[in-house]
Amino acid sequence: LAPGATLGDALGALENAAKELPPGYSVDYAGQSRQYKQEGNKLLITFFLAIVVIYLVLAAQFESFLDPIIILVTVPMAISGAMLFVSFPEIYGVDLPITTLNIYTQVGLVTLIGVISKHGILMVEFANELQKNEGLNRKEAIAKASAVRLRAILMTTVSLVVAMVPLLIASGPGAESRFSIGIVIAAGMTIGTLFTLYVVPVVYSFLAREFNDDKHKLKREQHSTI
Repeated sequence: LAPGATLGDALGALENAAKELPPGYSVDYAGQSRQYKQEGNKLLITFFLAIVVIYLVLAAQFESFLDPIIILVTVPMAISGAMLFVSFPEIYGVDLPITTLNIYTQVGLVTLIGVISKHGILMVEFANELQKNEGLNRKEAIAKASAVRLRAILMTTVSLVVAMVPLLIASGPGAESRFSIGIVIAAGMTIGTLFTLYVVPVVYSFLAREFNDDKHKLKREQHSTI
């Protein structure tokens, strides 16, 4: 590859040149090129399945179809933040290693989907408990839950980002692949955490269940009587 060129750019140039081949010729891929073409086409399917599986597990855990939506609302924001740093050096000319959307960044993005969801779980689960046990409304519960869970969320983010430092500063054979995973997880967690602290409380205030309305009070009374 020429300096600054990505594998996708190179394959695109070769595919355009191959269009001028005489009839009877075909194109095939090998090595990293084959892996890039095969895995790149499955990226959206992998993301969709990962989000669906996480959504179903959360729906079963919280016994609600709304709470998982609140928890996963920051996933697209975290992925956008990760992808921003993937292309950041190339776009702005910063003297940093340039990575591409390859199999390693895809692994990092799938990992990011699962890890960033933990922040929302910490806040939503605790806010629901506050509504049930202390009789708070949605806004009061999520405000208190955000303050109480802030330390746990920040500690999770810092520990994971620091754990990615060896991957970011690695050198030698395989350093590029380790850097790809590290930059996606570190950037995605940092930006995703910032969005979690502000976006999740807002979405919870509008979409979350109200446990202290008449319907839920009657249900709890019937359950306690049984």
